[in-house]
Amino acid sequence: MLGEYRIAGRRAAEISASVERGVATGALPPGHALPPLRELADRLGVNANTVAAAYRLLRERGVIETAGRRGSRVRARPVSTPRDQIRVEVPPGARDLSTGDPDPRLLPALGPALAEAARAADARPVLYGQEPLDAEFARLARAAFVADGVPAGPLAATSGSLDAIERVLAAHLRPGDALAVEDPGWGSLLDLVPALGLRPLPVAVDDEGPLPGEIRRAAAEGARAVVLTCRAQNPTGAAVSAGRARELREVLAAHPEVLLVEDDHGHGIVAPPPNPLAGTTTHWAFVRSVAKAYGPDLRVAAVTGDAVTLDRLRGRQRLGPGWVSLLLQRTVAALWRSGTPGLAEVARAYDERREALIRALEARGVAARGVGGLNVWVPVPDETRAVSALLQAGWGTAPGARFRLGAPPGVRITVSPLSPDDLEPLADAVAEAVRPSRGVRYD
Repeated sequence: MLGEYRIAGRRAAEISASVERGVATGALPPGHALPPLRELADRLGVNANTVAAAYRLLRERGVIETAGRRGSRVRARPVSTPRDQIRVEVPPGARDLSTGDPDPRLLPALGPALAEAARAADARPVLYGQEPLDAEFARLARAAFVADGVPAGPLAATSGSLDAIERVLAAHLRPGDALAVEDPGWGSLLDLVPALGLRPLPVAVDDEGPLPGEIRRAAAEGARAVVLTCRAQNPTGAAVSAGRARELREVLAAHPEVLLVEDDHGHGIVAPPPNPLAGTTTHWAFVRSVAKAYGPDLRVAAVTGDAVTLDRLRGRQRLGPGWVSLLLQRTVAALWRSGTPGLAEVARAYDERREALIRALEARGVAARGVGGLNVWVPVPDETRAVSALLQAGWGTAPGARFRLGAPPGVRITVSPLSPDDLEPLADAVAEAVRPSRGVRYD
């Protein structure tokens, strides 16, 4: 049934990894049938439950599919299980702090910048075959990268961070490859992993970013790539410190073959500059989105990286949308030139709300995290109970399950909608929600 390829392993993780290696090398092509549970268990000398657990892992990662009596087969095309479905319905009258959106009041007026870009388009319409990168957008993006210590490299524009990350990963990885991701981390990225047929290796994060030992472990376990967030990490608000950056560079320098992707979506809403790791490995990409600073509908990100990675990214882009609208690129360039809204003022507004909430929670004995950005992460003993209790108290929060692989439970609170008058009642509600439930004894 499996030709020359022999599935191996004694534990569920080993068996699933063996199947994924077969998928990655093409020895187990799309549509190929896997052995029935008991047959493979007998062959490997393990319990059938072990094989069942391995197949369950493979289904969750989008590597295989099971169709009743027809058994399990290698999936023809990996699928995504959107984590956005893990949400709460916030009823009328309750405050929705679950979105991760910026404060509309802190976004710039787009009218003047769009009008300026439209006038340029009227004077010189964009036609097929023209340079896909606006010269002024490229000049300003490159200057900002250099100022932040990102190595010089080719540039591209993509439709936001996730578009860039997907294209970079697809340019270097194949289904079955292992990818190190932050845990907890960005839910959309965690959705992308099974959609690309990749195997996630969760990496723990503290306030200073990914833990060096976790990155070292992931590399030892065969990670072909690592995706990390420079600052304003979603959902924990972590930011890679200068000291942590030195440690991470040392770890990555020992694994130059690992693809490094850095997401700097915090540009424009966080005052301290990033501490980039770019250039430590042979292949790398640094992605800077404007979604948080200028609004999610302005779907533009500036991307730089090594020559091979950027060439592959732009090559795939030419076969799809072709380019990101120069009208949008020129709009972003106009906003960058105007300096509106002011970085310091926007960052200060978010800092004040986030830090005030953390202080209010600390005063009630509740630990919370959030060094920068729009969110506060609150560890909880019972995620379902905490989300439900907060909803009953009039506060909608994001369940931590949207952002976790193996990390402990928590809830994410977006501070963008908060006013000073919200802090005390919200902190009271969180303190009550995280308190362990009192069991009832019946004699």
